[in-house]
Amino acid sequence: MTTERKEPVTDWAKDYDIFDPSYVKDPYPVWDELRGKCPVAHTDRWGGSWMPTRFEDVFAIAQDIQHFSSRDILVAPTIPIDGATDPSSPNYAIGAAPIASDPPVHTWSRRLILPSFSMRSTEPYVEHTRKLCRSLIDGFIEEGRADAAVDYAQQIPPRVIAMLLGIPQEMAGTFTNWVRDLLEVGLQKPEVRGPARMAIIEFFREQIADRRKNPGDDLISVLLAAEVDGEPVPDNHLVGTCLLVLVAGIDTTWSSIGSALWHLAQHDDDRRRLVNEPELIGSAVEELLRAYSPVTMARIVAEDVEYDGCQMKEGQRVLMNFPAANRDPEKFPDADKVIIDRAKNPHVAFGAGIHRCAGSNLARMEMRVAIEEWLARIPEYRLENPDAVTWAGGQVRGPRSLPVAFP
Repeated sequence: MTTERKEPVTDWAKDYDIFDPSYVKDPYPVWDELRGKCPVAHTDRWGGSWMPTRFEDVFAIAQDIQHFSSRDILVAPTIPIDGATDPSSPNYAIGAAPIASDPPVHTWSRRLILPSFSMRSTEPYVEHTRKLCRSLIDGFIEEGRADAAVDYAQQIPPRVIAMLLGIPQEMAGTFTNWVRDLLEVGLQKPEVRGPARMAIIEFFREQIADRRKNPGDDLISVLLAAEVDGEPVPDNHLVGTCLLVLVAGIDTTWSSIGSALWHLAQHDDDRRRLVNEPELIGSAVEELLRAYSPVTMARIVAEDVEYDGCQMKEGQRVLMNFPAANRDPEKFPDADKVIIDRAKNPHVAFGAGIHRCAGSNLARMEMRVAIEEWLARIPEYRLENPDAVTWAGGQVRGPRSLPVAFP
């Protein structure tokens, strides 16, 4: 990996830095500037990449699987783990399919997991999630203050994912640390990312071995019982899929929950309207997902291609800026306003094309229940200190510390 430059950005169209602290905290002015000036920006930082900011461009590139591959979805290049390219190594070909794969592997690997994330399959987790949210609130409501990110939002998805995988809830803290080391700290520090990824891989190897002896009704057992063309699913694919569920199902969802609580802490009208008109929760969740979409994915240019006058070369990275696309005023009237009863909302917070998030039903459910239970107990609250709110960005943007106060 090339040594990263540290000088400040002076031209976001030609030299953007998605890890710049000012961009992480408030990226919206940059996107507005780029849409009018250079809708597909370029940088040499972090290995070099292109970044579309208009809805039509992000959507078009997501649909073009011939020229834009999903074999690497990380927004910055990383050092491969030991043995990843050695066919004799147990770590060979462990990828996070289906999200980090192209057809035909993507096709059958997505088909394997879709039934476990349908609306019907998600329904049994609703009551568990409600009880979890209530228990978390019980732990701090008497204090009159809490960190809505650390004490609440970040506690929910790890425990729901643990239940889905048939893993003890006590692993939630370990899951959180692994995901942060992989997607937050590790994107800029490969010495952190590598050990975290290996720890996850070894953990799921042990879990798979256990389910072979003691099958249950969890996702790991379901995948073990599945077949592809009459053959069992390869072990490395099972490990990669479990890795995907863990990583994609935790940071993304807690970031969405945290961003929603951040917004409602500052917009009394929206918050009180949700309290008084609970039937709006469905449209409010969609609008909050649109306005504060957490995830940016990457695509790799599969072959030289010209897009909108940009000469993209094979192997270059394209950052699928779904959050910027969802703020495009050409697609969404009053795009920078949160309208919790927005009637038409074709957002791409969960991606677009064949790689649209398979776990969107579960994420929506967690977000909806988390907001409902918070407002049921804490209808009035505010940011304790707006300057104390901290954000993580890059691959997944969301509040990491969110101190709030309430009566």
